[in-house]
Amino acid sequence: MTDIEATFDGDPAAADKEEIIFAYPGLFAIFVYRIAHELYLRQIPMIPRMMTEYAHSRTGIDIHPGAQIGPWFFIDHGTGIVIGETTVIGSHVKLYQGVTLGALSPRAGHASLPGKRHPTVCDYVTIYSGASILGGETVIGEHSVVGGNAFLTGSVADNTRVVISAPETVFKNAH
Repeated sequence: MTDIEATFDGDPAAADKEEIIFAYPGLFAIFVYRIAHELYLRQIPMIPRMMTEYAHSRTGIDIHPGAQIGPWFFIDHGTGIVIGETTVIGSHVKLYQGVTLGALSPRAGHASLPGKRHPTVCDYVTIYSGASILGGETVIGEHSVVGGNAFLTGSVADNTRVVISAPETVFKNAH
C-alpha cells in the first residue's frame, strides 16, 4: 500500500487513490512485480518472469522479478523504464519514463559475469526521464537527483544533483 501513497504524494494530477489503483500503469507494473518477486524468491521457475513480461506488454515498463525494490516506490509516465535483475532500489524512490537501470555489456567474446550487474539506487532518489544508469558497482547516493538524459556508469555521492547542460539550439534561415 505504500506504493499507492507514494504515487498519490508524487503526482499532483492524481485526483484520488481509486484513480491511481485503476488507471496508473506504473502502479500496475509495481503490483505485478511485487507478487512476481515473492515467487522469484521462492525459486518458482518461469512464472515470475511471465508475470513481469505480461506487465511489460501492458505498460511498457520492464521490471525483472529478481530486482530488489523498497517501499514507497513511484513510477510516473513509466513507458520505457527498464530495471535489471540485480538492481537494488531503496525506499522513497521516483522514476520517470525512459529510465534504464541496466548492466554494462561484457567485453566481446565474454559471457555475462555472475553477481551484481545492475546499479544500486539508495533512499529518497529521483531519476528523471531518459536517464541511463549502468553497472553493478554504480551506486546513486541518498537524497540525490539524476536529471533527464544523464548517462552514468559511476557512483554518485549522497545529496548530489546530476544535470546535463542544455545543448545549444541553433536556428538558421531556410532561405
